[in-house]
Amino acid sequence: MTATYTFDVFASLDGYGSYGPPGDWGGYWGKQGPELIAHREGVYGDEHRMVFGATTFRQFVTMLAESDEDSEVRDSWVTRMRNLPTTVVSSTLEGPLDWPDATVARGDAVEVVTRLKEESDVPLRSHGSLSLNWALMAAGLVDRVQVTIFPVITGRSGVNPVFGGAADFDLELLESRTLDRRTQELVYRPTVH
Repeated sequence: MTATYTFDVFASLDGYGSYGPPGDWGGYWGKQGPELIAHREGVYGDEHRMVFGATTFRQFVTMLAESDEDSEVRDSWVTRMRNLPTTVVSSTLEGPLDWPDATVARGDAVEVVTRLKEESDVPLRSHGSLSLNWALMAAGLVDRVQVTIFPVITGRSGVNPVFGGAADFDLELLESRTLDRRTQELVYRPTVH
């Protein structure tokens, strides 16, 4: 039996995963509330193996290093995520890694994740890592796409369209929920169109 793989990503309503200057919104766009945080604590409280691309991994390490204990970057679910076993797919990243249980897997991402899906006793999950996950979706390795949509439009400051480099997919809605009366979480099963 192979492990399931979830591509977990945050987005603005218009589909961007981050912002650019002169934007003042972070990854949460300042909209995270107690229900969202509690829900994510539950998700990341379960056993998983995290999978990141090098760029997203470096961004997480930098954000955590530059933040203090009261920063939203250090919300409890992020701490749980950081303490999960982690595989970083990279041909350029060198150790030591500033992450409790991270290893670098060199080689083609599709081959690495195919092997992880075959060998892992726990589900695999990736947060962000857009180009990595576009390649994995195209290869049919992503079982679930979990999109958390924040109530903002980043029409002028949005960069990194969440699905801007992906192929075409049909989506089967598996779950949906509203958190804090403003944030939507949608979980889909993708199938190449």
